[in-house]
Amino acid sequence: MSAKAMSREARAFWVAEPGRGEIRTEVLPDPAGDEVVVRALYSGISRGTEALVFSGRVPQSEWARMRAPFQVGEFPGPVKYGYSLAGIVEHGPPELVGRQVFVLHPHQTRFVVPATAAHVLPVDVPPSRAVLAANLETALNGIWDARPHVGDRITVIGAGTVGMLTAWLASRLPECAVQLVDINPQRAVVARAMGVPFSTPQAAAGDADVVIHASGSPSGLELALNLAATEATIVEMSWFGDQVVSLPLGGAFHSKRLTLASSQVGRLAPAQRARWDYRRRLQLALGMLREPVLDAMITGDSPFAMLPEVMAGLAQSPGEALCHRICY
Repeated sequence: MSAKAMSREARAFWVAEPGRGEIRTEVLPDPAGDEVVVRALYSGISRGTEALVFSGRVPQSEWARMRAPFQVGEFPGPVKYGYSLAGIVEHGPPELVGRQVFVLHPHQTRFVVPATAAHVLPVDVPPSRAVLAANLETALNGIWDARPHVGDRITVIGAGTVGMLTAWLASRLPECAVQLVDINPQRAVVARAMGVPFSTPQAAAGDADVVIHASGSPSGLELALNLAATEATIVEMSWFGDQVVSLPLGGAFHSKRLTLASSQVGRLAPAQRARWDYRRRLQLALGMLREPVLDAMITGDSPFAMLPEVMAGLAQSPGEALCHRICY
């Protein structure tokens, strides 16, 4: 193979079929004048969604809506999927060459994308932390959908990556009483590092003005109904894939006049839509990653070559993982 061909070679992670991943080699196309070649430094596994993709649990009705920006292939597989990667621009417009960027791209060593898809990192945001950008953007959109007010009692249920980041954002609102609720008491360690009060379901306070559910468990959503105050809003941020969820709506749901609303990062929150676009939202999330405390969200690192085994393990037994980082 010639040196020129070698320079265009890349390796990418694919879900070959439900439950099995593999590393495939591909040759990059020649970049056009308005494109960049990015070499990956780190990528993050969005464990909730990527576990469902890896396991083949994306309902057929959602195949089109669940496509990632640079996805290749179709559900349930073979498919190249992912959307949280930080790298460095190797080739492109002079003002971008050598810059560290964030791209909503699957796990891949090198790739070609439009220059507009490469978001330059703030100088004080390291690429090792930038892999949290997609999850932080999801949390930000969830806060927008929940529309909390100064002084509200805010309960976030589910201390996974998105729930933890959502509670962290909520805790920065003036005079809000925030509690992060999870069945796993070990999550209290990370919550403490983030400055977020933690509670088990048994000890959680009720009468919440806003409840945000992000546990991915039907029992967590049932708890959200129980902790919500009269006329409160419950924002559902979990995505259950093909799982059928039943709820006890015969209790106080109607008498308390509760509102159950969905939140999904693929659409901007209605209250922001007239003035914000996706690029502005992502730039805001990247700027928020200046906080070193967010490094507590990174609970594991693995080399890219181990990604098939790592993804299988996280899908079957996530353990204490929040954001698992892939190093290139």
